[in-house]
Amino acid sequence: MSPNKIIVIGSANTDMVVKATKLPLPGETVLGGTFYMNAGGKGANQAVAAARLGGNVSLVTKVGNDIFGKQTVEGLRKDGIKTDYVFTDNKSPSGTALIILNEEGENCIVVAPGANANLLPSDIEKVKQVSRAKIILMQLEIPMETIAFVVKNAKKTHQKVIINPAPAQKLDDELLKGLFLITPNETEAALLTGITVIDEETASQASKIFLDKGVENVIITLGKEGAYFENNNQHFKIPAPLVKVIDTTAAGDTFSGAIAVALTEKQDRSTIEWEQVVKFAIVAASKSVTRLGAQVSIPYKKEIVLY
Repeated sequence: MSPNKIIVIGSANTDMVVKATKLPLPGETVLGGTFYMNAGGKGANQAVAAARLGGNVSLVTKVGNDIFGKQTVEGLRKDGIKTDYVFTDNKSPSGTALIILNEEGENCIVVAPGANANLLPSDIEKVKQVSRAKIILMQLEIPMETIAFVVKNAKKTHQKVIINPAPAQKLDDELLKGLFLITPNETEAALLTGITVIDEETASQASKIFLDKGVENVIITLGKEGAYFENNNQHFKIPAPLVKVIDTTAAGDTFSGAIAVALTEKQDRSTIEWEQVVKFAIVAASKSVTRLGAQVSIPYKKEIVLY
């Protein structure tokens, strides 16, 4: 069997969504509209994005022995994602997320990790394909000890690891050292670097802190403003196309999955055309925000038209 090009290691959730006119303040009750229940979780979302955009993808995750877990596996298989390493936790329920959307497409999210919190290094040791992946893509909805374990082993085998540092939390300098790519948004970049990212200049300042800590490449996503890229050889900002925003829930995950796909497609070239890689991801993410839901909003490769 040929090695998998992209291995996503991360969470799988069931999203429970209510759309309202506004996000509630503490102690406030807001009358919402329609209730939706969708497949989600940052790991599963990014795996679906990578698969729909043309990647050869396996997902490493853990679900509960419940209806949500079974539905998760079924959905992943429909998207052509290899599920050999979707582990079942008989003690904890599948992860769930409660999401409120306002009329502008902004959201607030609370996640109950469930089985995701039990995806441990001992599980990763069972996944032989990890050591042969071209790209390893991770987020921060699984235990930090698992993320650190994967990064440490990937350094030994000189593999490319991408970390999307969401939900935002501090990362150890040892974990950052030698990381191929980090993809924070403005909020996550500010938490990790102490720089408030408001424009291209501050994005560069934050990027340089990551580079000084040993990260090879940095992409800071800027919402409707696009994304900023920097490494030790080049830096640039790519604007996003103007679209009508319905729901931003899976935008960052679509972006990360698209980045992984674009990089595997450029593997055989001596240099990476980073502008094309970032532009592809921005277009995919921009397409996703025009639709309601997480995985259901993620586009297919045939829908991506570069500008």
